[in-house]
Amino acid sequence: MKWTTEQMPDQGGRTAVVTGANSGLGLETARQLARKGARVVMACRNLEKGEAARRDVEGAELEQLDLASLESVRAFAERFRASHDGLDLLINNAGVMAPPRQRTADGFELQFGTNHLGHFALTGLLIGAMEGREDGRVVTLSSQAHRTGRIAFDNLGGDRHYFRWRAYGQSKLANLIFALELERRLSAAGSTIKSMAAHPGYAATNLQFAAPPLADRLFMKVGNVLFAQSDEMGALPPLYAATEPGLPGGTYAGPDGLGERGGHPKPVVPSGAARNEEVAKRLWDVSEQMTGVRYELSAPAGPAPRR
Repeated sequence: MKWTTEQMPDQGGRTAVVTGANSGLGLETARQLARKGARVVMACRNLEKGEAARRDVEGAELEQLDLASLESVRAFAERFRASHDGLDLLINNAGVMAPPRQRTADGFELQFGTNHLGHFALTGLLIGAMEGREDGRVVTLSSQAHRTGRIAFDNLGGDRHYFRWRAYGQSKLANLIFALELERRLSAAGSTIKSMAAHPGYAATNLQFAAPPLADRLFMKVGNVLFAQSDEMGALPPLYAATEPGLPGGTYAGPDGLGERGGHPKPVVPSGAARNEEVAKRLWDVSEQMTGVRYELSAPAGPAPRR
C-alpha cells in the first residue's frame, strides 16, 4: 500500500518544531502535523511571511529563527524551553540552495552554515527537551544532491574556490551524515530519541527560486513544469520519517519512484559517502568547534528503549 498522510497516526499531545515552515515543504509538513493534532511551532526567519503561513495551520505557534545566526538559534532554543514542557518532533527542514557566495552572521559559508551548522546547533540545544518522550524523533532533510557532495574539510568556507552547486551538495551530504551519526550516538547512549533523515525527491518549492541566480531559476522553472512533483508529495518522506510507527532509528526516507525523483515514501539507501563513520566523527567534532554547541546525550531512568 502506498503511504499517504491518511495513514499518519494521531499526533494529539505531541509538540513539533518545523524549521522553515513559512512555505513549501515546511509549510505542508506543519499543516499535516497540525491536522493530526500536533502542537506545531513554526520556526521562520521572516515573521511577516511566517504569519501569513501560520493562518493556514490550525492552532500553530510562530517563532523567529534565523539558522544563519547562532545568536538567533540560541535565543529560539531558550524561548522554546522556557515556554514548553518538552519536544516530541524536530523537523530540520529549512535551507538555502545555490546562492552566490555569501556568509552567515558568524562568518560561515551560507549554505554549510545554514543548512548544516544551524540545524546541528539547534538540535544540540533542544535535544534535552526530547529525552524520555514517547517516540521522540529528529528528522533532518537531505537531498539527492548529497550524492554529488564531498566534505571539503580544507575548504568548508569556500575560501580557496567556490562553486555554489558543489557547496549545496556538501551541505546536503553534511545533513545526512549528521542524521546518521546522531542516531549512532543516541543508540550508544541508550536514548529514547531516534534520528531520522528524509529527502523529498524533485519537488517544486520556493527553495529553488529564493537564492539561485536568474539563469538557474529560469532553468528550474522549466524543470518544475516538466518533471517536478508537488510540495504535498515532497513532504511525504519527512512526514513518514516523523510519524510512521515502528521505523528504526537511522531510517532515510525518500520517494519510491524512478531514481527517487518522485512518488510515495519508503526507506531508501544513502550513498556510501554518507555512511562513512570516520568522516562523520570528524564532521561532528568540527561542527561542535564551529558552533560551540556540545551534545549531552543520556539515557532516561529505567530500562533501555527498544529502537
